[in-house]
Amino acid sequence: MTTALYAAILGLFFLVLSVNVVAKRRRFQVGIGSKGELCLERAIRVHANFAEYVPFALLLMFLAEYSGLAPLYLHLLGITLLLARLSHAWGVRQLKEPFKFRIFGMLLTFGVIALSALAIIVLYFVRFYIAK
Repeated sequence: MTTALYAAILGLFFLVLSVNVVAKRRRFQVGIGSKGELCLERAIRVHANFAEYVPFALLLMFLAEYSGLAPLYLHLLGITLLLARLSHAWGVRQLKEPFKFRIFGMLLTFGVIALSALAIIVLYFVRFYIAK
């Protein structure tokens, strides 16, 4: 259930990013692509990057939870993923992009993916090899 909380929060964030893209498409009257509008292009990339990474991170978090990872660690992963995506979105949406926010966001996102995957592997071996 812990992962479900972060999935819900990030799902709402995804809707905010979606509405932002739609609003910019209407503003610039662009149906497909960006027609060179940098502001729209950045909004599209923020939204797409979120869609590329967050579902997989949440899937791994769920599998770690299912494998027995303690709620405390899931909360740490969830909060980290949320901060990561906020940082990444804020950085990339800027026309004069401060790369430190984008880099920080991606490093944290990669960290959540890596730690979730490692937790699953460790819990698997503990359950099936060490606990016997």
